[in-house]
Amino acid sequence: MNAVSQLDQVKTGPWNGGRSPWSVEYGKIMMWFFLLSDAFTFSSLLIYYGAQRFSKLTWPDPDLVFQSIPGIKDNGAPLVFVGLMTFILILSSVTMVMAVEAGHRRAKKEVIWWMVATIVGGFMFLGCQALEWTHLHHEGFWWGHIPSAEELKHLFDGPVSLVAAQQFANLFFTITGFHGFHVFSGVVINIIILIMTINGTFERRGHYLMVEKVGLYWHFVDLVWVFVFTFFYLV
Repeated sequence: MNAVSQLDQVKTGPWNGGRSPWSVEYGKIMMWFFLLSDAFTFSSLLIYYGAQRFSKLTWPDPDLVFQSIPGIKDNGAPLVFVGLMTFILILSSVTMVMAVEAGHRRAKKEVIWWMVATIVGGFMFLGCQALEWTHLHHEGFWWGHIPSAEELKHLFDGPVSLVAAQQFANLFFTITGFHGFHVFSGVVINIIILIMTINGTFERRGHYLMVEKVGLYWHFVDLVWVFVFTFFYLV
């Protein structure tokens, strides 16, 4: 079956628009438009974070804030846990690439297994994020709430600023929560695509274009995390 939908076919009528300027399937173009608009949202949030971060004379030190491995070690392991989270998410992006590649070959069983691996990676990342949020909440950070000035002393490499600490907490939970929502949405969509693959939907269609479209979204989520990781954990 031809993988090109009716919307992608050449229109020959005088008012039909003629040939599309891009040789790309319609749904894929729409996915790119959605990702572009979503990129603007994440960019706005991260730019605001950067403006707050560099307008303050002092700011919580990431090496001091994120030095625990929840459930294992309370301090002395700066960025180890978030490094594990990042590795898991990047690895899930690799498995998604493999699922898309298998879809191009119409290898149904391989698509299933690689999609399962991607879903597992997404759940693992979300689980790690939940542990990190729980740990920070236990330390006293939350929307509109921060630890006392005395407790904040060991998180600043310099004078303590309650305003900076509150801005850090609000923006951390907002931006990582927004990203986590995207990851959760991606996992749900991946599960739906997995069920469709198992049921042979794409075999009957004659193509696995939906796997590729979902893959674009998943890679976008992974790419955004690289910027979130850089802004919050490294700068």
